[in-house]
Amino acid sequence: MPRQFDQELEDLKQNLLRMAKLAEIAVSKSLISVMERNSELARDVIIDDINLNRMELAIDDQGLKLLALRQPLATDLRLITAAMRIGTELERIGDQAVNIAERALELNATEPVELPIDIKAMADIALGMVRTSIDAFVQQDPRLAIRVCQRDVEVDLLDDEYIQKILNCMIQESRWVTRLHHFIIIVRNLERIADLASNIAEDIVFIVEGRVIKHRCEEWMLSSTPP
Repeated sequence: MPRQFDQELEDLKQNLLRMAKLAEIAVSKSLISVMERNSELARDVIIDDINLNRMELAIDDQGLKLLALRQPLATDLRLITAAMRIGTELERIGDQAVNIAERALELNATEPVELPIDIKAMADIALGMVRTSIDAFVQQDPRLAIRVCQRDVEVDLLDDEYIQKILNCMIQESRWVTRLHHFIIIVRNLERIADLASNIAEDIVFIVEGRVIKHRCEEWMLSSTPP
């Protein structure tokens, strides 16, 4: 029985990793669709989102069956419950990617605008956070989770800065208001992706250390030794 349970846990982890890869690809494609004005990629993201939705349901089903039939304890219990939460976070990351892709389709149907911000810089950080949170899960490494939380602070600062710059540009270039509004929403989507990656990082700490740091990520960073 223990060997069978170990295999079931491994299957759950592998399914979660497959879902994480799909979420990462969705974010990457959605960002490329904006920066390279590639509507085909944007449509791919929207169509493929159903796969993430299905995988979230499958992971939830796996987790619930393990909880009901195996009655796990300690680390195994934390792993299963956190895996179910991570599945939800990954599905939400996919939703944010869809939102970005939908904005890309709107933007690609119009003339490009001169942005007062470096959208790629913020996109690179947010996507990097998603990748690092996945690595933290694979390696069960809370030090990588610290890095994700640290970068979330950086994204929050960029969010405030970029929104203000876009609003200022709207005042100066009223003919671009609609198009610039799409970029405000994209910036908000990127900030949300970063938040979701931080949530995953918090789940990693819960799995490995048994500590709940939800809503206390900054406090936890200050009390932890930097990697």
